[in-house]
Amino acid sequence: MSRYNPFYFIGQAFKSLWRNSVMTIASILILASCLVVLGSFALLVADLNLNLGELGLMNEIAIYLDPELDDAQVEEIGKTLESMSNVDTITFISKEEGLEEMRQDYAEYSDLFVIAEGEANPLPDMFYITYADVTKATTLEYQLSEIEGISKVILRLDLAMQIESFKSGMTLVFTWFLALLFVVSIFVIINTIKIAVHSRRNEINVMRYIGATRTFIVTPFILEGALIGLFSGTIAYLVEWYLYTYIEQIVVSEIRMIEVYLFSEVWQYVLAGFLLIGTLTGAIGSSISLRRNLNA
Repeated sequence: MSRYNPFYFIGQAFKSLWRNSVMTIASILILASCLVVLGSFALLVADLNLNLGELGLMNEIAIYLDPELDDAQVEEIGKTLESMSNVDTITFISKEEGLEEMRQDYAEYSDLFVIAEGEANPLPDMFYITYADVTKATTLEYQLSEIEGISKVILRLDLAMQIESFKSGMTLVFTWFLALLFVVSIFVIINTIKIAVHSRRNEINVMRYIGATRTFIVTPFILEGALIGLFSGTIAYLVEWYLYTYIEQIVVSEIRMIEVYLFSEVWQYVLAGFLLIGTLTGAIGSSISLRRNLNA
């Protein structure tokens, strides 16, 4: 019964890894390399989305209100905007706030804004809204223009469509890239487990002869693939941490117009993703190899 102890299976998996050390190292390095490339590409897409979002034009509509509206009418328009289906977020900018923003943007000419204070303020109250579905942005623009009290609606749909198209393209490339790396990694692990099965073929025949179940026989090989993935994920994380923090320091100190996620903000997702993808890839590769190379 002791041979059914989980530590027995783990021990057998480690022995097999050591016995086929050359292929084990090759599998770990190849899978780790694939994970690093995959992780780098994922972080690149995330940073691109961050910078596109910072443009403030991706899915934003500027709504200018009639100057004659009182506070109650402005509040009513705000409630109307909240009830609209494609509206995601709403930000109200009063004419006083708008004037203050201009004063800060042109601080060297702040004295010129004194004459525009109070009743002389020429700026209108306005709303900034973001929408969830770019395909319905034109319909939303028309609905907004029909609301009484709104004098002007500015929608930069061309830019929004271009950004949306670019994001879709990046997502498609990322998906195909992920599939390609997954296939490469699976192929390498399949061959590693194939060699492990071949090297233990006599032992496997003996276990069958004495009545060992298929689960008892294949479990160490599944664990072997999972351990390859686990080791690969750990190595990939350490490499990704070094590479990304190096680039992060350059961007933060020298290229300030570009924003990137700090690694301290995303390390949990990177580590969990690498370990999960690595372990699953190893286990799946082992299962496929066993199905092909281990006769029932």
